Amino acid sequence: MKLHLSLQREDSQIKNFLHKCNETSSAEADMAKAEKLGIDTGIKAIHPITKKNIPVWIGNFVLLDYGTGVVMGVPGHDQRDFEFASKYNLDITQVISLGNDDDLPITNKGTLINSDTYNDLSSDDASLKIISQLKSDGLGEGLVQFRLRDWGVSRQRYWGCPIPVIYENGEAKLVEEEDLPVILPDLPEKSAPIPLSQNKDFYNVSEEIQRETDTFDTFMDSSWYYARFTAADNESEIFDENTKYWLPVDLYIGGIEHAILHLLYSRFFHKALRDMDMVDGNEPFKKLLTQGMVLKDGAKMSKSKGNTVDPQSYIDKYGADTVRLYMMFTAPPEQSLEWSESSVEGASRFIKKVWNLIIDKKFISIDEPNEFSKEEIDLRRKTYSTLKKVTNDFESRFSFNTAIASIMELLNAIPEDFKKSDAADSKKFCLNESITIILKTLNPIAPHISEFLWDHFHQDSPVDSIESSWPKVQENLLEVSEFELVIQINGKVRGKALVGIELDQDKIEEIARNVENVSSNLEGKDIKKSIYIKGKIINFVT
Repeated sequence: MKLHLSLQREDSQIKNFLHKCNETSSAEADMAKAEKLGIDTGIKAIHPITKKNIPVWIGNFVLLDYGTGVVMGVPGHDQRDFEFASKYNLDITQVISLGNDDDLPITNKGTLINSDTYNDLSSDDASLKIISQLKSDGLGEGLVQFRLRDWGVSRQRYWGCPIPVIYENGEAKLVEEEDLPVILPDLPEKSAPIPLSQNKDFYNVSEEIQRETDTFDTFMDSSWYYARFTAADNESEIFDENTKYWLPVDLYIGGIEHAILHLLYSRFFHKALRDMDMVDGNEPFKKLLTQGMVLKDGAKMSKSKGNTVDPQSYIDKYGADTVRLYMMFTAPPEQSLEWSESSVEGASRFIKKVWNLIIDKKFISIDEPNEFSKEEIDLRRKTYSTLKKVTNDFESRFSFNTAIASIMELLNAIPEDFKKSDAADSKKFCLNESITIILKTLNPIAPHISEFLWDHFHQDSPVDSIESSWPKVQENLLEVSEFELVIQINGKVRGKALVGIELDQDKIEEIARNVENVSSNLEGKDIKKSIYIKGKIINFVT
């Protein structure tokens, strides 16, 4: 830029400004969030494209490590610039629109306005065109900046993978392949490890050659294990034909605090291995699931806070299955879990309910009846809809809490007369199906009790292990011929009715208006409109 140097502020004013900035910085740890302070230098800069004069201000919120520390303010499209310009009554020009009632500042990409020849271009296209013009005019160059910093991988300790480097007369060289791997020295019995730099027998190879005494960062070992696992039995090659088959990994599961760095380093390793033609693909993992933390009294469990819970005491009291089920039911896996003993007791009650249902029953082989009552059809539909939902929750959504809730609903949906020893064979057939699905779907969550009850239930008619196969959904049983219609008047429920799924809205309205409590509440009122949500609800607006 060309600058017109006409500084119009006295030195004392600048000193006062700097003093105020220092006071602010001492009170605010983050300068990016500090109170916006500025002083007009009186200097004018000529805009390289519009050729307009732009005032140059000194501001306390410009980050030193952002660019050169001298930046163009865009008050219409940057939150801090907007606050600064608003405070000092500077011009704010909107140059990006999102196509609606735009409230400034707009910090998302959009379409350019008020930008002469760049109007109607997308933010990305306009950026490329502006850079091209600046380059052709000899006023600037395009630059790609990376925030990734160098990774210091060496550690000064005993444990770890020794870095395979030697120094011959002071010159660093890689250890020859036939001399790999470099093995850590043996520790004398009951002695504590010492840094390798203090072990002369390790680092003095000869008078001319000394060994590197640093070991690798542990991330150097743990960041590519997933790839080595694909060829774990191969002692001659790091990777082989199995690697291409198994990678990328289908699902990466990690703790929310641990996974961030580990994921970063694994991606770093994978891309390096890709560039060395050792693996295929750009990413090591297809999908990421980060687990939440376990909290106690609203805080993360830690020894320093003294709020840890020993799970063994709960296992001793309730059993491992109960503790597992409680932790999976209380919160989705990606969210934090607040530990509650009363909730553990609730999980225990559900386990006991499953036990009480099955412990006095044995599987009796019954051919599928030709006909079922409506109650039996409803239970079979509930059984297989539960199986379908739990399967989807396990395979696609990883939503174990909703899967467990569905199993609980199925358990509660079994009518009492189906459980009696003298129940009809058709009822016993339906009960067999429900028990089978309950135990199969519960098995991944509570394996001990579900396997025990499975073997107990089939003791007189041995079948395959509970883990032998996953049951198949009978889609034909999920079809319904009728549903319970909820009837509202002005948003308040006034009645319900069983109606055929195939009926159109006119017929649905006719049935709904004739329900006793509905008809009495509609008497003498004009229906302005009716709102029908198919298969669920109808609302009359009067």
